[in-house]
Amino acid sequence: MDSPVPPLPTGPGPRRRDRHGRGMRGPVAPPQVPLSTSRAAAFGDLVQNSVERLERRWPQLAEVDFLVLDVPPAGGDDSDGWGSESVPLGGMIAATSAHPARIVIYRRPVEIRTKSRDERAMFVHEIVVEQVAELLGLSPESVDPRYGDGEADG
Repeated sequence: MDSPVPPLPTGPGPRRRDRHGRGMRGPVAPPQVPLSTSRAAAFGDLVQNSVERLERRWPQLAEVDFLVLDVPPAGGDDSDGWGSESVPLGGMIAATSAHPARIVIYRRPVEIRTKSRDERAMFVHEIVVEQVAELLGLSPESVDPRYGDGEADG
């Protein structure tokens, strides 16, 4: 009596599922839709939108490097001024002869503190404005007059 179950493949290569003869599974979403965008890429877009909004008012920001890191560096000492009690959301590194000024936004601490994309966009913009204000030696309200108003897009 012949068995209706096909024999297991013995050739090289990964074994993949083909449930019920429907063929191989494809991607969940095509690359054009937001579902396929990673959280890190979406966060980078929020930072970039905020920077572009500020560059219209402050053209000198074109010379500043804006970086997104997942988490702040682990430092056991208190020499960085952040203290061991709080987690920094961003930071500013002054310009040197070798490097331009840099503003760093830490993705994971911001994501943990926000619930929605709109809330995250507002929070990211506030952090970017605060770091730019520190870099320029101004108050956040003078860098962006709408600072603290709760508006994320310009």
